[in-house]
Amino acid sequence: MDENTIAREVVDAAYTVHKELGPGLLETVYEAALCHELTERNLRLSRQHSIPVTYKTLQLMDAFRADILVEGKVIIELKSTENVLPVHKKQLITYLKLSGCRLGLLINFGADLIKHGITRLVNRL
Repeated sequence: MDENTIAREVVDAAYTVHKELGPGLLETVYEAALCHELTERNLRLSRQHSIPVTYKTLQLMDAFRADILVEGKVIIELKSTENVLPVHKKQLITYLKLSGCRLGLLINFGADLIKHGITRLVNRL
């Protein structure tokens, strides 16, 4: 399954979760619900996926944690806030570069309409 196919499934699952739960809950609630939806769709995922960082000769094994890694290809970073800030996008771009993944979705469940809360970011895709 390629990144775009995975992303379509993730977006559809996010719509389902947002329709059911609405905005305003904690990120951890949305993370659990989205992971449930993705698992129901037979997608492999890793929650709080560790992304190592190498600085010169120092290997930092737990430097970052991506909220969800789907099929080992797409990183999902979740927010539940009124507004997505530029730093949230920079964070996901950094995760993509460090992990070698090519596609990431920043999903803000705090948006009134989930279609306004989904940002697609790419790294050499």
